Amino acid sequence: MGVVKMTHSFKKSLDQFFNRLFWWELYGYHAFFVFGEVLMGRILAVANQKGGVGKTATAVNLAAALGAAEKRVLLVDCDPQGNATTALGSEKTMGHGTVYDLLSGARQVHEVVRRVAPPYLDLVASVPDLSGAEVELVHVPQREFRLRHALQAGCSAYDLVLLDCPPSLGLLTLNALVAADGVLAPLQCEFHALEGLAQLIRTVEIVRERLNPGLTLAGIVLTMYDAESGLSRQVAEEVRQHFGDQVFATVIPRDRRLAEAPGFGKPAVWYDVRSAGALAYLGLAQEILAGRGLKEQDHG
Repeated sequence: MGVVKMTHSFKKSLDQFFNRLFWWELYGYHAFFVFGEVLMGRILAVANQKGGVGKTATAVNLAAALGAAEKRVLLVDCDPQGNATTALGSEKTMGHGTVYDLLSGARQVHEVVRRVAPPYLDLVASVPDLSGAEVELVHVPQREFRLRHALQAGCSAYDLVLLDCPPSLGLLTLNALVAADGVLAPLQCEFHALEGLAQLIRTVEIVRERLNPGLTLAGIVLTMYDAESGLSRQVAEEVRQHFGDQVFATVIPRDRRLAEAPGFGKPAVWYDVRSAGALAYLGLAQEILAGRGLKEQDHG
């Protein structure tokens, strides 16, 4: 089991996880159905200003895995690149409504939601025009709260809302952090990624102090892990030593099927549920369902 740093307790947890799975035909795809105990009702921003760390893959596959567990999930694509939108087989077009409409106040959540895998997985899509929103909102009062107000008015029906943030710390990401209860931070297992994580944590602290007192670091997800790389192992060990239980036990491996799936407009957990990457995201979903990253934290 090379994709995860195995400890006795984690191996026991993993064994229990597989014992609680059964095959279920979901919307034409073979998927694992996972029993969860926690009803969440929270908003998590999947954020890291460094690109290429598996941020969108984490948002998309976690959303799909939780949807397969019969949790109602809304994925909001806050990135003008719209990779989460296309990864779920949707188009980056204005006609059906997008997150741009939420930020501009033109529409409400129920008017822009796209049913990806009803009744459990919905999407608010992105468009390239979203990149202009940062300029358009510069002089708008309380511009940092635009997304928060929109989501508060329309997301009560969901167990969890995931916000896929752009790889920057601009106004779009700031809106996501102000709207969120917690930040889920994907971290690529390389040394340069640690610098980006430090900057993100400083940003979370500033946002908590000035704009959103309830914001927490929900957890760090180690991604693109190569079990045969000494560098990957060393980075993973150092991150765990420094951040302790803020790091999720599940490690997301480098996996060809994870890379292929977006090209087919599917999350990996639909594209190939037996792949190492899909199984890892199912494990991450289990941790979320068990309450990891969703509990109140002491900020003192």
